[in-house]
Amino acid sequence: MTEPRVPPEETPPAEGSTAEAHEERADGGPWDHPGIWLGLIVLGAVLFAGFFLARVISAHT
Repeated sequence: MTEPRVPPEETPPAEGSTAEAHEERADGGPWDHPGIWLGLIVLGAVLFAGFFLARVISAHT
């Protein structure tokens, strides 16, 4: 006999457990993806440094 299917957002009950299945924590949106924020900060720092590097190069030509 097959076990009943559990929806993907729920935890299946454990054998012999008296606790009910709990729903998974909702996605925290952009706060759960620090790599995106780190990438934006690095990109901003590179653009900022590039601006001053371009000024130094153009002042010497």
